[in-house]
Amino acid sequence: MTKFLFVYHGGSVPQGKEAQARVMDQWGRWYAGMAAAVVDGGNPVGKSATVLSDKSVVAHGGANPASGYSIVQAESLEAALAMAKGCPILEGNGSVEVAPLIDM
Repeated sequence: MTKFLFVYHGGSVPQGKEAQARVMDQWGRWYAGMAAAVVDGGNPVGKSATVLSDKSVVAHGGANPASGYSIVQAESLEAALAMAKGCPILEGNGSVEVAPLIDM
């Protein structure tokens, strides 16, 4: 099995306790549905900055800053993509970047 990094981009922040609880429930059900495939459920991340090749820094992560991450196991990229398609962030106009982790 290969480990895959899910990097979450964007998404909306739910307003109000009821909306927050509903979104957390969606994430919980999604993780539960992936069961043992979840290696590290990850976390949201704060505002980022990007260091470019010329050593300059772009505040707020640039054009598509990360908003969180998870690590999952899957048999193939296609299987990992299928898991990512169920991510609740997609309902908030976010995206999930999927990349295999390479053992060194």
